[in-house]
Amino acid sequence: MTSSPSRVPTGTYRLQLQPAFGFAEAAAAVPHLASLGVSHLHLSPVLQAVPGSTHGYDVVDHSRVSADLGGEDGLRELAAAAAAHGLGLVVDIVPNHMAVPTPESLNRPLWETLREGADSPFARWFDIDRTMHDGRVLLPVLGGPVEEVADELIVDGHVLRYHDHEFPLRPGTEKLALDELLAAQHYELAHWRRADTELNYRRFFTISGLIALRQEDDEVFAATHGTILRLLNEGLIQGLRIDHPDGLADPRGYLERLRAAAPNAWIVVEKILSDEETTPADWACDGTTGYDALRRVDNLFLDPEGADPLRALHREQTGVREGFDYLAQEARAEVLAGGLATEFARLRRTLDRLEPVAGAGDVGRALPPLLTAFPTYRPYPGAGPGSIAAMARALTGVPGQVSEAAREIAELALADGEFGTRFGQVAAALAAKGVEDRAFYRWYTLSSLNEVGGAPDTFGSDLAGFHAACRRMSPTTMTTLSTHDTKRSEDVRARLSVLAEIPEDWADRVHAWNELSRPHRSEFRFGPDGYDTYLLWQTLVGAWPLTPDRAVAYLRKAMREAARETTWADPNPDYEAASEAFVRAVLADDELGADIADFVATVDRAAHAVSLGAKLVQLTMPGVPDVYQGGELALYTLVDPDNRAPVDFGREHGPLDALKLRVTSAALRLRRARPDWFAGAYTPLRARGKEADHAIAFIRGGEAITVATRLPAGLAAKGHWGGALLPLPEGRWVDALTGGTYTGQARLRHILEDLPVALLTRG
Repeated sequence: MTSSPSRVPTGTYRLQLQPAFGFAEAAAAVPHLASLGVSHLHLSPVLQAVPGSTHGYDVVDHSRVSADLGGEDGLRELAAAAAAHGLGLVVDIVPNHMAVPTPESLNRPLWETLREGADSPFARWFDIDRTMHDGRVLLPVLGGPVEEVADELIVDGHVLRYHDHEFPLRPGTEKLALDELLAAQHYELAHWRRADTELNYRRFFTISGLIALRQEDDEVFAATHGTILRLLNEGLIQGLRIDHPDGLADPRGYLERLRAAAPNAWIVVEKILSDEETTPADWACDGTTGYDALRRVDNLFLDPEGADPLRALHREQTGVREGFDYLAQEARAEVLAGGLATEFARLRRTLDRLEPVAGAGDVGRALPPLLTAFPTYRPYPGAGPGSIAAMARALTGVPGQVSEAAREIAELALADGEFGTRFGQVAAALAAKGVEDRAFYRWYTLSSLNEVGGAPDTFGSDLAGFHAACRRMSPTTMTTLSTHDTKRSEDVRARLSVLAEIPEDWADRVHAWNELSRPHRSEFRFGPDGYDTYLLWQTLVGAWPLTPDRAVAYLRKAMREAARETTWADPNPDYEAASEAFVRAVLADDELGADIADFVATVDRAAHAVSLGAKLVQLTMPGVPDVYQGGELALYTLVDPDNRAPVDFGREHGPLDALKLRVTSAALRLRRARPDWFAGAYTPLRARGKEADHAIAFIRGGEAITVATRLPAGLAAKGHWGGALLPLPEGRWVDALTGGTYTGQARLRHILEDLPVALLTRG
């Protein structure tokens, strides 16, 4: 057996567990994953979720490991297989919510709460507003109003059934007439459309099938973390990824409690940071899950010169004249008044209970614009200058006539208390649903920019800015390029980033494809419009080749998220059917398909360089690199569920597959062999010559040098590297990827002759 893994991984590999890929399948993949050089497997949630769950975030039982994945015995066998190869385990946990499953009896704490009401010992688990509905829990699960579906409600002993749903009956009520029986329960069955306006339990964003937990309660924390902490203390697992801490009432207090219970665990949090925002300094964790690093790496390989022509093309194709900030605030306002209306109403009731604020009408009117203008996920009461500065920036976007009232709200939002808690929770949900799940689907000048925590109207970054950000990064935070939540995987984004270097060529192709597809469009008078067609062209280029089913599923989700012509709550069947038929016709058109394939082949000459450069930079920059399943090879996936399918580790390799595998394994093995280098200093290394800005180079711990090609299409247009030099530190340097050796003033055309990247070590 090899040595045990240390507390902080040198590299992790994310596996999406599901019934089709459980602990046994993960164990079978361990030899391959160990050969890559990772130190830990990074597992999606392992506790019992809704049977058949393909993601695990819908937990129904915190007391046991998922039977669907292989149970605790299966997890132990996986841990043993990993340990035999010197690997540890990092596990994703979901503290914010549980599932409201079908049937509801699968969630015992919820079942007992529905049966016994506020007197149940489990009632304290859930974030329920009992000032509504006479203290009963609203369950919006019916296909219509109660009176219309009464015949479908069946009393079966002590259980009330509605199709696959089942609800507990209070003792002695089963023989009552239906209207009396329903009135006697601790819950109210309701039409599903009442969820967004009348729900009285906090959800995960707008998902009524997920009910929020009160982790601020010590008993709830102990009960929901007991199994995970037992496995941690036993040494079966060594680290935790914390899902959505911004949904918790008190993220700081939660992390303090978790750190006290697991002092030796590596803990990273899914904290979405905006712009130059940093993780609150008083959070007891080792860092974030890496969206901030993803944003920086992507921008490093993006040409800012492409911004204006791509914006012009987007306006031409979609008709959208407004900037992204305007669209984002508009989308936030829609979601606040629609999907999050019930959460906003609860926040407003909290505000109205405060004195002397309650009588101030301007204060209430200031609340919506303040929320829609808020620039980060949420403020943190008592968190210091960072949150105050974020709130101050938000205030500048509030209309002048309510600015004083908004300042009063700001003080309340930054103070300890229920209003500050509720404001933060609503702000986080609004950022996710209003910006990332609506505005991002309405603005795609370059859709590769539309990632969690991203700024879709910000094109590129310079070398100095990237180096400065890396010098500030913690060596224990996670870095990533792809996750189960990215809207496009790393190699899809790499292809799309090249379009910023060739905007004129891209515009020509878009115009040509519009013409070639015109005969197909004339068959469908309902859609898709130019807006959705332009997103389709970007999607086809980024993820080519796509099967019709994948393309149709993606575009349907994108259109519903955008909520322009069709929505999740009110689908437009004519528009969706016409759009599906158009997509299938496009993909069946041999001439059009050949032209798309030809363009993708042209783009790939540069995109492969971007893929390899982004990968090597992410793997060697400060932080703990995470490789998403399949990301050691070419990875062309779209938003979930497309990106969560089981990986075929045995698939045949293409040209990019082989190169990515070589880069990934070399970097991860080096990190594992010499962790001191990568926990050490980050030193920028500056190339010389007129092509110098096309190279990113830095030294880790004085002993390893990363070199990667930036903006490769532009470099090719200049005739490649010319006489550009890279001044190497004293000594002889060997490329771990090619075996080449270099000293002194090395020419970049020599270092990068065989590959667009190099990983040099002293030798």
